Amino acid sequence: MTKPQIWVAAFLALFILLFLLGRLTKEEDSENSIANTNTVPQSNMFSGDISGADLIARIGCINCHGNDLAGTEKGPSLVDIKKYWSRDQLINYLRNPNSFMSSERFQDYKAKYSNVIMPSYTNIDVKDLGKIAEYLLELK
Repeated sequence: MTKPQIWVAAFLALFILLFLLGRLTKEEDSENSIANTNTVPQSNMFSGDISGADLIARIGCINCHGNDLAGTEKGPSLVDIKKYWSRDQLINYLRNPNSFMSSERFQDYKAKYSNVIMPSYTNIDVKDLGKIAEYLLELK
């Protein structure tokens, strides 16, 4: 073998070795991983008679707001939000949270949850957002 052939063979062997090591040590992605909190499923994944609670679980709201939606260090409580929102306002907020950031309440949230960004859900059907809004407005 010539020197260039040796280098190519060594590089190829190293590449294969690193590829195999990567496959062997790869961690399985968990369904509720933090990395997926800002990834919103497409609206065509939801169909039929799915409840607002199920939509919240599938979208990943519980990752930041907690299993009981009472808030965590990553997101505020969603319990008893009826005093702040109507159904239509909440749907509009879910579609474009950044348009509400100028209010005093959201400035307080921004200070408290400085490293967290509320994702927009423009790719979810308005009917499904309505189900989510109705469910959240009923929470006490």
